[in-house]
Formats: sequence, structure tokens, C-alpha cells
Amino acid sequence: MASVDRKDLEAKVKKVYRMVAEKPRGKYHFEMGRRLAEKLGYPPSELDRIPEQAIDSFAGVGYHFDLAKIKEGENVLDLGSGSGTDAFFAALKTGRKGMVVGVDMTEEQLEKAEKLKRASNFENVSFKKGHIERLPLEGNSFDVVISNGVINLSAEKEKVFKEAGRALKKGGRLAISDIVTEKQLNQGITCDADLWASCIGGAMQIDEYRKAIQKAGFRIVAVRENRQYEFLSQSAREASVDFGVKSISLLAEKVK
Repeated sequence: MASVDRKDLEAKVKKVYRMVAEKPRGKYHFEMGRRLAEKLGYPPSELDRIPEQAIDSFAGVGYHFDLAKIKEGENVLDLGSGSGTDAFFAALKTGRKGMVVGVDMTEEQLEKAEKLKRASNFENVSFKKGHIERLPLEGNSFDVVISNGVINLSAEKEKVFKEAGRALKKGGRLAISDIVTEKQLNQGITCDADLWASCIGGAMQIDEYRKAIQKAGFRIVAVRENRQYEFLSQSAREASVDFGVKSISLLAEKVK
């Protein structure tokens, strides 16, 4: 099957998430903001401790912090950290003895996250520009890797999981939420960069998704469907019905 044009995809993903950072109340295929976060399972009392403007641009697809079980003093890596909601949330768990590093490729998201970090004194959080397929970080450095609604946007998911494994210490945890499908998407969808950027076109068939994680040296511990997550646009809803496009949260442990 032919694949999406990767340069076109990156440009369109950056465009969408530039808008998410700058105009969080715009119209998108997906829900955003605090209402979504609470619906997915984020405790309101902990959201109250995170910069409000970061939550305004929250576009996650699930809640996986109960699976991650982040402990005080642990080091956490957030793949596709956006405006920082999950990075700040993780920092509440690690405390000052731990650290959280967010990696994102979109300048406007990084600038917003960095500004909010400074204003809110999250000293144990840092943000780096980079691609999740080629992390600008040393290996065996993190206890937990998290990601929320981002890996589906990558045209090289196997590389993402391999890089997550490289970044983790042995026994480290991968706790993610993402969009997958029950059925393989057709070529008309998988070659459409606009649909990829809207979190639909890049969704991987669930069995293949699991295999890619296992091939990268992980043992899958838990998988659950996030039925409370739903798309907004008609085209996204139709794809959800036709191909079983859905949100899942997953926990895996590095064994190799």
C-alpha cells in the first residue's frame, strides 16, 4: 500500500498544532481543553495545579497516569508534549527529586510550554525541540515514557517505539494513549496528509500496533479502550464507524 508524503505530513501536523497552541478555541476534528481532560479521567484537583493555558490547548485522547504509576524521584519523558499539560501533570507525581522532559517538533507549542513553565515555577520540567522518531536524548535515562494522542501522527511508528525503548532504563514503563483501528484503513485515507494531521489517517490497526511495541523490546501489560473519547467532525465519526477508529490507553514494560 502506498504511504503518505512525509514532508507534507509534517508540515500539516505542524500547522494544526500551531493553531492548537495559538487558538485553542478554534474548530478542530477533536475536542480540546479542560472539559475533555476531566472527561478522560484527569482529577480536577490536580488540573487546578497545572497552568490553565496549557490545559486550554490539551488535545489528548486518553488518561494513562493510573497505569504509569509515576513515583516521586522518577525521570519521565513525554513524547509530543505540546503545550505541556501532561508534562506538568507528570511533574506533580515526580516531585522536585525527579524530572520531566517534553519533546515536541512544533515551535509554537514549545514556546508556549516554556513560557508557562517559567511563569508557574515548574523547575523540574524542561522542553526540547525534536522528532519522536529521533530523540535528542541519551539512552537508558528514563523510568517512564508517556505520550498522548501523538504516535498515530508519525509515519514511522516502529522507530518511535524503538526510540522509546532506547530512552528507557531496563524495566522502565511505556504508558500511552493513542488512536488505533480495528480494521486496516484504505489507501485513500492513509495517503491523505490532512486526515493524518486530524488523528485519523495515521491510526494503525490494533494488532499491528501491539506487534510494533513488542518488536521494540516491550512486554504489554494492559490495554483498555477509552469509550469516553469521541471525534467531533462528520468525516472523523464516519471513519470511526467504518474502520473502528478508537482511543486506547496502554502500559508496557521494557524487557530487552
